[in-house]
Amino acid sequence: MLGGGGLIGANVYASATEDDKASPDRTLSSLAGTIDCPDVGGELTAVPDPAKEDVAKELALLDQQIAEAYQRLQESARAVQQDAGFADGAIMNPLKEKRTATIERIAVAVDRVGDRPQNLEPLAACTLRAADSGNGDEADGGQNAGGDNQAGADQGDRQPGNGGQAGNGPVAADYADIKAVQPNVPSPALRRGASRGTFATSCGVNANGLFNSDNVIVAPGVSNGAHHFHDYVGNQANNAFAGDDDLANADTTCVDPGDRSSYFWPVLRLQNGTQEQDADSPGGGIEGNAGEIVTPKAVTMTFVGNPRGKVTEMPRLLRIITGDAKAFVNGTANANASWSCTGFEDRQLKDKYPLCPQGSDVVRTFRFQSCWDGQNIDSANHRTHVAFAAADGSCPNGFTAIPQLVQRIVYDVDAPSLQDGGRTTPLFAVDSFPEQLHKPVTDHGDFINVFDEDLMKQMVDCINEGRECGAGADEGADPGEDEPTQQPTQSPDTPPGGGDEPADPPAKDEPATEEPATEAPATQEPATEEPATQAPATDPPTKDKPATQAPEKEPATDDKPTVSSTVAPKAYGTPSAAEDTTAPAQDGSANDDAGTGGAPAQTQPAAAGEDSADGAGAESQTVGGGLAETGAQLWPAAAGAVLLSVGFLLLMRTRRRTG
Repeated sequence: MLGGGGLIGANVYASATEDDKASPDRTLSSLAGTIDCPDVGGELTAVPDPAKEDVAKELALLDQQIAEAYQRLQESARAVQQDAGFADGAIMNPLKEKRTATIERIAVAVDRVGDRPQNLEPLAACTLRAADSGNGDEADGGQNAGGDNQAGADQGDRQPGNGGQAGNGPVAADYADIKAVQPNVPSPALRRGASRGTFATSCGVNANGLFNSDNVIVAPGVSNGAHHFHDYVGNQANNAFAGDDDLANADTTCVDPGDRSSYFWPVLRLQNGTQEQDADSPGGGIEGNAGEIVTPKAVTMTFVGNPRGKVTEMPRLLRIITGDAKAFVNGTANANASWSCTGFEDRQLKDKYPLCPQGSDVVRTFRFQSCWDGQNIDSANHRTHVAFAAADGSCPNGFTAIPQLVQRIVYDVDAPSLQDGGRTTPLFAVDSFPEQLHKPVTDHGDFINVFDEDLMKQMVDCINEGRECGAGADEGADPGEDEPTQQPTQSPDTPPGGGDEPADPPAKDEPATEEPATEAPATQEPATEEPATQAPATDPPTKDKPATQAPEKEPATDDKPTVSSTVAPKAYGTPSAAEDTTAPAQDGSANDDAGTGGAPAQTQPAAAGEDSADGAGAESQTVGGGLAETGAQLWPAAAGAVLLSVGFLLLMRTRRRTG
């Protein structure tokens, strides 16, 4: 997933700026070092169920202890620089004592109901990596965040202590010009029998501002268990104290009410000195997460198939975490960050934030694990119950393929001005644990499956059958992706909601072709009054023709271009055999009924006098109004002509007799 350890190490620890000249102001705000503690949770792979709650709380306490020690380290930076033994006596030794007691409580909790875990005691000791230890780039790039990002900045103009994320990163070396990156995204090799379909769900961009610094997966029942703020979309009940029933009965921001899943990730912030709601709170400014929270421009969630074979349904309430929030300290074994720019998504960065050219947006992508052990919805370390598939799509022994969640988040943020530490154009970075220095490699995403079982079945059927389905399937191209060559048509004024809603007007740039002489009578069905722009079943949309199927539900407003807008609203549900006169499109996408598992939609006939989508005109209309409507208009005229002829013959005969 990530490059070799040497490359990652060189990139992560690169020098912060070209100019390493110190100044008194920057020295005051530089860090005393980074606290590196072993990950105890990663060693607990088999915790018995009765002990899981107690173990989770103790693991969260370990994170809290590190955060508190790190805060003391920052506050004591000058003392640490003046006295090499100060950090050990005042910070590191007390931290080790606390961790030793906590680890013992974890061992006792497990021992009560199972086998006592072994070899945990050595994990109590932590290491202080000093900022001015003279270790070259490692010390400078990893720790000198405050100084470099402070370059020339006036402290009075910025949030107190904000030397880039309040003094603990990011640094200039954490960014890379996307144009200098070579394309590195391989094309997937799909085998015969691959599940090629997609299912999209649309849940908004967290415009309502649901945030907290909890993590109900990793630290249930513990406030501030994440030590950084999360964006939440979908399920609206997600906090540290949410139980399964709370999640199952919660409101959702998803367009399809059958998706109450919870999707959450660390917020992105601008280092512009803005005082956010958490500026003086744990999880926020107190722990180095400072600056303006950026609302995404767009968020898309798409579930995709397996390149080797079929996928099976996810179990309800399955938990998946992708990436590692502690990858800077733990190493990159579980890291899964992916950063890019719109228009450049064939090149992805794993340990850098992208510098995007003007007009291009920052893109953050998560590809979640797609193999499940077939038994557990979670595991003690929150990893071993799921796994990534191999390059050919194969899952580990005992695992089965499930739909893979691909989450794409787009931000409208400018490339920061690195030469002045973000003073002109602010730096941006994700929230993190304080000791992780806001490194991009620590980015991660969380997902809890709360799909209705019927909707999950529809998802799997859609993916396995090679169709494109879901409430977000027809939202159009994502911002910044390869734009369609055809300009998007005008958006409908009223979202489609059923067959009795008024038809959409013709597109703004399409001249009306309907002739007054052939206008349908007032008693005509509403669906047949509308000019149809959807191609008939014999002519599916091609690559250069965007599909013109209307969305069944209004997608979340995310400033994405609308490719299809001038078709009639579709009826809900699956048409009966008598009603459905449309053959499935070849690619399985044009006839999908969003939100119903891809049921085929009926083709609307073209209005009289208007060419259909394939240019055949009224003569090529399908049954459902075309011929019947023409007859309805011609029969009265034909009857009148017959009566006129009979009258004329009678008049001629009368004249002959009287003549």
